[in-house]
Amino acid sequence: MYKRLAPAAVSALLFWLPGVSAQEHIGQYSQADIDRGSRLYGTNCRLCHGPNGDSVANVDLRSGRFRHAASDEDLARVITAGLPGTAMPPHKLEPAEISGLVAYVRSMREIAALALAEGDAARGRELFAGKGACLTCHRVKSEGSRVAPDLTEIGAVRASSALLRSLVDPNSAMLPVNRSVRAVMRDGKVVAGRRLNEDTYSVQLIDTNERLVSLMKADMKEYVISKESPMPSYREKFTPREIADIVAYLDTLRGLE
Repeated sequence: MYKRLAPAAVSALLFWLPGVSAQEHIGQYSQADIDRGSRLYGTNCRLCHGPNGDSVANVDLRSGRFRHAASDEDLARVITAGLPGTAMPPHKLEPAEISGLVAYVRSMREIAALALAEGDAARGRELFAGKGACLTCHRVKSEGSRVAPDLTEIGAVRASSALLRSLVDPNSAMLPVNRSVRAVMRDGKVVAGRRLNEDTYSVQLIDTNERLVSLMKADMKEYVISKESPMPSYREKFTPREIADIVAYLDTLRGLE
């Protein structure tokens, strides 16, 4: 899921923060282990635990405190053997992969904190609306477009590390529900936009003109769900400090006041 040099890897996430180099690592864990663990987490854990580690009731992987694991050895045992009587299944992974997952989970809290390091929310808001032109696609409260997901409460549902990843590597951070779709109807008409809902027989989307469109799959001759995010990476457009500022601003978006 994660490419070796992609900024979605934790090493690159840290690299994009002011004053933090890609060679540094958090605490006792090597950067190589954290990097490996980030990829494995995306493949094996994200579906249930979510990108921020808090999608399972009464479980927050970023807290560093676990009901069934006090040590790294305990955590490795839970990953390997699972938890009988719960939805946590066993995982057949190599020792180096287990070490990577432990390193990444243990580092999630610090990574989230680092993503807000030195960020100025006021500057971030100006960059979001100005240089970034983010409102041409996204909406915040009553301003902006509906072509891309509404960000009014994004700070309440996404960790700062996930927000940072969305800015520098949107492909790796894109949730399945937000994927773009392209349908070619039997009459040749092409309809493209952001998927809102889908079932066996139909799909609803917001097209590029912000119109709500409902399509029957029986009327399609081609239907493609894109794995590429329409959002560009801002790793070249913004400086590391500007990235931190925007993340700080996005983290303040907690819903309508």
